[in-house]
Amino acid sequence: MIQKQKGFTLIELMIVVAIIGVLSAIGVPIYKDYIKKSELASATSTLRGLLTKTELFYLDSGAFPTDLDDINAVSSAAGSLGAIGINGDSLEFTFDSSDSSLAGASVAFTRDADNGWSCTVSGAGDVDAPKGCQ
Repeated sequence: MIQKQKGFTLIELMIVVAIIGVLSAIGVPIYKDYIKKSELASATSTLRGLLTKTELFYLDSGAFPTDLDDINAVSSAAGSLGAIGINGDSLEFTFDSSDSSLAGASVAFTRDADNGWSCTVSGAGDVDAPKGCQ
């Protein structure tokens, strides 16, 4: 009696491994860009949450806060991605952690007396900035 073949041949397994390799070669760069975009969005939303407090402090005192304690904000709001700071008339989120794929980049909201708050992203390379940031 002739036995039927059970299992896969070596060629079939090699083809499956090649397909998985091609898919991962395409998927990994897309995933990395997605992570960078999400980190930028996280930094932007963290700073947006502090804009109202900063604006109220400015309207009450006529000057910008010098540190986060002035607006009752905590620096731990930045999480493990970086640090929040106040630099003159701007709020700045700097990515400085090894957990971030954007180490060295920053997001800043700067207040202009005529136009309100403007957002800028620097050092992020070719990653698209969140809407409302340049």
